[in-house]
Amino acid sequence: MPDVGEGLTEAEILKWYVQPGDTVEDGQVVCEVETAKAAVELPIPFDGTVHELLFPEGTTVDVGQVIISVNVGGGTAPAAPAAEAAPVAAAAPVAAAAPAPAAAEEAAPQGRTPVLVGYGVAASSTKRRARKAAQGAAPAAPAQAAPVVAPAPVPVTVPEQLNGHGPGGGRPLAKPPVRKLAKDLGVDLATVTPTGPDGVITREDVHAAAAPAPAPAVQAPVPVAEPVAAPAPVQAAPAVSTDARETRVPVKGVRKATAAAMVGSAFTAPHVTEFVTFDITRTMKLVDELKAGTDMAGLRVNPLLLIAKAVLVAVKRNPEINAAWDEAAQEIVLKHYVNLGIAAATPRGLLVPNIKDAHAQTLPELSASLSELVSTAREGKTTPAAMQGGTFTITNVGVFGVDTGTPILNPGESAILAVGAIKLQPWVHKGKVKPRQVTTLALSFDHRLVDGELGSKFLADVAAILEQPKRLITWA
Repeated sequence: MPDVGEGLTEAEILKWYVQPGDTVEDGQVVCEVETAKAAVELPIPFDGTVHELLFPEGTTVDVGQVIISVNVGGGTAPAAPAAEAAPVAAAAPVAAAAPAPAAAEEAAPQGRTPVLVGYGVAASSTKRRARKAAQGAAPAAPAQAAPVVAPAPVPVTVPEQLNGHGPGGGRPLAKPPVRKLAKDLGVDLATVTPTGPDGVITREDVHAAAAPAPAPAVQAPVPVAEPVAAPAPVQAAPAVSTDARETRVPVKGVRKATAAAMVGSAFTAPHVTEFVTFDITRTMKLVDELKAGTDMAGLRVNPLLLIAKAVLVAVKRNPEINAAWDEAAQEIVLKHYVNLGIAAATPRGLLVPNIKDAHAQTLPELSASLSELVSTAREGKTTPAAMQGGTFTITNVGVFGVDTGTPILNPGESAILAVGAIKLQPWVHKGKVKPRQVTTLALSFDHRLVDGELGSKFLADVAAILEQPKRLITWA
C-alpha cells in the first residue's frame, strides 16, 4: 500500500480490478482505494502475472503493507494452496518464494535502491495490531503471515530496476500516483530531474517538467468541508441491530478525516461569523445576460460563478484575508495567490477541491474550472492533489433552500464564505417597497489573524460588488 497522499497512514480497498492469474502491464490500474482524502486508483509498476491478492475488498490496510503479489519473472505463478489448508496457509506460496536470509543478502547487497516507492520489503518487522475485517469478508490472515514479503516471488536483478538518473540507467524511481500524473500530463519520467530523497521523482518535479514556470509552494492542509448536508458514505456496509430499529455506519475514509479536522478546527481557531443581507437582483440579471451572450457560449453561467469572481476581487482589495496561521513558528503567512475551494456534495461526503491560482483566471476560465471541479467531484474522481493547498473556501448552502449558516474553517485557511438561498422578497428600492432578489452571506474567519475590521470590510466588499456588479470591472 503506497502513500498516495501527504501523511497518509492507511487506506481502504474499495475494488479490485484484477484477479489471480490475470496478466498486468506497467501502469495498469489494479485496484481502487479510499484514503482519508479521496478515492484513488492504484497502478501496478510491473509487467507480469497476478499471483495473489492479499486483502479482500472492504479491508483497511496500513501504508507499507503488501496488498498484491505479481510474478514478474515471465513464468507461471506458483500453484494455489490446497482447499483444505488452514486460512493462514494462503500466504505460504509468497513466503516460500522469498529468498533465505543469506541468499537475500547476496541478491540484494547493502545500499540497494528500492524498486518502487511505497512497495517492497518493509524497513523493519514492526508488528501491527490486528484489524477487524469488513462485514461479510473473510479475515485478512495473509497480512499476519507475510507482512514483509516482497510482492514479486521471482527476484529482479538490481541493474533492471535502478533509477534512470543514477548509475546503470533503467526505470526512474517514483510513486505510482506520480507515474500516473506524469502519464496524464504527457511527461517522460526519464527526462525529469528528481528532487526527492534517494532520487525519488515527486509531484512537484513532474509539474515543473510539464510547465517551466513552477507554481508557488503551498501548505497542504487536510481537505475537509463544513458540516452541511453531507451524505453518508455509500460504500460502507452498515451493521443493522437485531431489532432492525438502528443502523450503524462505520466512520472511516473521508467522513473520518472530516470529523477529526472539524473538531480540530473548531477547538483550535477562534471562530467569528458575520452576516450581510443585500439585494442581488442586478447580479441575477447579469447572469441572464451572460447566458444569452456569445462571450460565454458553451460555458456554465450561474450565480456562484459571479460570487466566486466577487470574492476574488474582494481578496485583491483585502489581501490580509487570504492568509494562514503558523502555530509552530508563531507567524501569519500571507498568500499572494488564491486557491479557491468550492464545497461539493459527493457520494463519499462533502469534499472541498480547489481551483489553483483562481485569482489569475478570466471569467470564462473560471467558469470552465468550476464546471470541471464540480463534475469531477460528483463523479467521485477528485484526487488528493486537487484538495490540497486551498487558501479560501466558498460553500453554497443556498442550493438546499437554507438562508445562511455558520461554516467551520478548513484547517490552514483563515476564512470561509457561506452563500444563502436567493429569494424574491419585499425590499426597499429607490424609496419604494418592491419585490427584489435578496440573499444573505455569512463569513467565518480566524480571529487570531483576521480582526473585526478586516472581516467586515471584506464581507462588505463582496456584497457591494454583487449589489452593483459593474464594480467587477472598476475594482478588478
